[in-house]
Amino acid sequence: MKVTILGTGSWGTALAKVLADNQVNVQMWGIEQDVIKEINDQHQNSSYLPGLELAPVIKATNDLEKAVTACELLVFAVPTKAIRKVAESIVPILSRSKTRPIIMHVSKGLEQGSHLRISQVIEATIPRELFQAIVVLSGPSHAEEVAKEDITTITAASTSLEAAQKIQTLFMNDYFRVYTNTDVIGVEMGAALKNIIALASGILHGLDYGDNAKAALITRGLAEITRLGIKMGADVLTFSGLSGVGDLIVTCTSVHSRNWQAGNLLAQGYNVEEVEKRVHMVVEGIFTTKAAYELSQEYQVDMPITAGLYQILYEGASLKTVIQELMGRPGKQEASLASHQEEWAKNQVKGE
Repeated sequence: MKVTILGTGSWGTALAKVLADNQVNVQMWGIEQDVIKEINDQHQNSSYLPGLELAPVIKATNDLEKAVTACELLVFAVPTKAIRKVAESIVPILSRSKTRPIIMHVSKGLEQGSHLRISQVIEATIPRELFQAIVVLSGPSHAEEVAKEDITTITAASTSLEAAQKIQTLFMNDYFRVYTNTDVIGVEMGAALKNIIALASGILHGLDYGDNAKAALITRGLAEITRLGIKMGADVLTFSGLSGVGDLIVTCTSVHSRNWQAGNLLAQGYNVEEVEKRVHMVVEGIFTTKAAYELSQEYQVDMPITAGLYQILYEGASLKTVIQELMGRPGKQEASLASHQEEWAKNQVKGE
């Protein structure tokens, strides 16, 4: 099976290693010539995963035609803001190719302006007759730990259960376990929105708040994610799974998380531009905060943490002022799972 990973960053490289370990023929495509050369000549990617020895069977190229032609699985492992451009670039290649691949993406964000989920961007860009199905691979998974073969569990979600099961079979091994799910909306929204809460978690750490505050943030953050997700058509139970609470925990508690790192730097007084330079990689949570805030207004969903972070990132509000305002909000009753399920059921009826 010919598998191509579009992107030579940390997550794309870690997934290439998983596939190579599973005896799958995998190649990577990227635009950074020095990274491509290092992967091919030295079997390393020191820019993104220093210290990892890659199998010689993993090859990299900057030739998009070569990478995409006759590909049976095409993996988008590029930042959210690059998804549409890369998808547009491969349309003519797929049109000439006789192979209709499964398309999988591993990005965690929402497109700016349109607020589309990644699978929606791909569907809007690539004609349906050119691919079999779209699968989302998401869950609590730091690339650095996958590269070290640390135990990882993740979700493959698709409206085509058969396609999700193919991905499950392809990637599963003794350190990388894959579950399937058909709730694409819930999996993608959980993946995108948890980056906002991870940013806030980094801020709390940088301001020297303790475990009580961080637990409160994660719990109330999950409530916000669930409320908006349900309004957009997600299954409430998805948010208690790997791509919901699982991904939320790992990104809010680990120094590996670039969103956590960014929040920590914000708390130290760096501005957004300085933060992005110091993290060295795309901080999806910064862009997702704006998209999620605008969606919360559109769907009339109460998301106070997201709104507070939006004020910090885009309106210049001080960190401590926003925290004080959040803590000073009027008291309210904590929502139960039953109430979320009731809201989900109402939305299902409206959808019919």
